[in-house]
Amino acid sequence: MAPILSGKRILLGVSGGIAAYKSVSLASRLTQANALVDVIMTESATKFIAPVTFQAITQRPVSTDIFDSWSDTGRLRIGHVALAQAADLFIIAPATAQTMARLALGMADDLLSITSLSYSGPMLIAPAMETHMWNHPATQEHVAKLRGWGVDFVGPAEGRLASGEHGAGRVVEPEEVFEVACKVLGRGGPLDGVRVVITAGGTREPIDPVRFMGNHSTGKMGVALARAARDLGADTLLVHSPLSVSPPGGIELAPVRTAQQMYDAVMEHLPTTDVLIGAAAVADYRPTTSADQKIKKLPGQQIITLERTPDILKTVGELRGSGGKLPRLVIGFAAETNDLDENALEKLARKNMDMIVLNDVTAPDSGFAVDTNRVTIFERNGERDDWPLMSKEEVAQAILQRVVARLGRRK
Repeated sequence: MAPILSGKRILLGVSGGIAAYKSVSLASRLTQANALVDVIMTESATKFIAPVTFQAITQRPVSTDIFDSWSDTGRLRIGHVALAQAADLFIIAPATAQTMARLALGMADDLLSITSLSYSGPMLIAPAMETHMWNHPATQEHVAKLRGWGVDFVGPAEGRLASGEHGAGRVVEPEEVFEVACKVLGRGGPLDGVRVVITAGGTREPIDPVRFMGNHSTGKMGVALARAARDLGADTLLVHSPLSVSPPGGIELAPVRTAQQMYDAVMEHLPTTDVLIGAAAVADYRPTTSADQKIKKLPGQQIITLERTPDILKTVGELRGSGGKLPRLVIGFAAETNDLDENALEKLARKNMDMIVLNDVTAPDSGFAVDTNRVTIFERNGERDDWPLMSKEEVAQAILQRVVARLGRRK
């Protein structure tokens, strides 16, 4: 789900290059998110893929010629002007060196370049070209000029190129373009200027070089929260242990493995954090020592001595009690199996949080390794809300909307 794209008009420019085929997947992804996608193809792009392919995906006309007309108001309008004025976001993917040169020099000799001159909204470019072309001073000068005008870029990535060479210049995958497009559209949202730090995943405490103590957390809930925060305009950091899902694009990532590393990362960023959401399943215990070599199988029992790990949210709660510049809002999660309400309320009070999200991890449709969640929200002021079964994306969006409301109350 990407509610930020629902109903938005997206202008997708496709320039000539072998990577043009990936733009079909991007158009499909945008359309599935309920965006209205209008495609402009350069003449060279039509040599790689037929316009009818995009038309079938988007169910909308595809523009290829500078003299194309466009009518969506019952009267004929100049094509490039109508396209530019209607769009909420202009994406060019792939963008060749030639296309970026046209944009940077203000040329208007094809439909894509002339429409870009008529457009005044946010623009996102995904470059694709051979490595030497990307690194050429002319290309880099054009990129710098476009960045200076406020144009966003995603990529290029490094990898094998159509030339057979290996290096920078490969267009990023459609999903990454999609994710960054959500971030660009989210700018100026209700959390614009708010720094949100989210923890996600289950930490892994090493026993030896090949074994660890862990839990069943996949990180899906934390990733959904990070995506929702980003889409509301927040400056978002995801501190995460190994995940079973890809983290969202357009945010800052701090990968960790152990509870200590997660603690250190959160404390490092705490002075600049406005909202802290602890969605990670942080190990409560770790082996007191981790063997340097793999522990061999021996007769009899093997005893592993454990010690407590640092408690991130409890430490933050204690710091909040001592004053100073600390998060304006702290939210935790309680993954419980029994005495649900009592355990959640005890944790809320003991860790000095503003809100806690309770879920019963023994339920088959809630908790770890599923795409849905059924949660209860407890707030420090005594409010309680029992939410119905929702997708984790929907739960994340609802939590972040509550964050928006709570921060607004404190202004």
